[in-house]
Amino acid sequence: MPTNKQQQILNTKEFIEAALEEDVAGGDHSTLASIPPGTMGKAVLKIKDDGIIAGIDLAEEIFYFLEPAAKFTLFKKDGDEVSNGETAFEVSASVHTILKAERLVLNCMQRMSGIATLTRKYVDEIKGYPAKILDTRKTTPLFRAYEKAAVHIGGGVNHRMGLYDMIMLKDNHIDFCGGIEKAIEKTNAYLKANSLNLKIEVETRNLDDVKRVLATGNVHRIMLDNFTPEQIEEAMTLIGGKYETEASGGINLDNIVAYARTGVDFISVGAVIHHAVSMDLSLKAQIL
Repeated sequence: MPTNKQQQILNTKEFIEAALEEDVAGGDHSTLASIPPGTMGKAVLKIKDDGIIAGIDLAEEIFYFLEPAAKFTLFKKDGDEVSNGETAFEVSASVHTILKAERLVLNCMQRMSGIATLTRKYVDEIKGYPAKILDTRKTTPLFRAYEKAAVHIGGGVNHRMGLYDMIMLKDNHIDFCGGIEKAIEKTNAYLKANSLNLKIEVETRNLDDVKRVLATGNVHRIMLDNFTPEQIEEAMTLIGGKYETEASGGINLDNIVAYARTGVDFISVGAVIHHAVSMDLSLKAQIL
């Protein structure tokens, strides 16, 4: 069985291979037609926006996947604050490698840097409060690991990676199951029967739901979904620190401080991923 690190490496290689197949397929004919094989070259990653850079590690892996002998000179690292006009890295490799990797590297880094930059804005907005910014599963299919890595680089905290690593009993689970109490009881029985050690989070839609969760117990976190800050304060009094708390729904840069003031442990903001604007970057040939 591969370790988590080995699995991550395997998954990254599979991602790169599939992404290059999507883009290159039968061949990069523009390059094949105009550049002789074996021609060596150099390119620089130019930053054209202010923000938080992310995806440099992935960019290295893409180039090394195509050409293990490629050489990098790093001027920035993931998580650095960057400004328009700066250079992130320089790469020396076959020109065929540089041109084949160019779009994949830029697509990944622009997306990840946009997410890291927006996440940092949310984190900075509530830096005087103990609440942590969480991401969600509202991600791009098959790019989730890298989008969530970008959230982490920006200072946020990753929520569950998927349906497999945490129990979250949302409104549909509760309604289909027949109520909060049944959902919690059946979930605990399921975990015990299958020897699974997973945390349980329950979504609540009003204060009555919170009271029902508290009466049932056997959970780890209570999500307060679409509550106003005033309603969350009431819920926090009821919960009294017995369980972790998470505010969710309709939270943005304009109102996040009001939610952080309530004392919740976590604030989930899907927007850090799905509202992020890609950072403007370019990979330019360096002609000597």
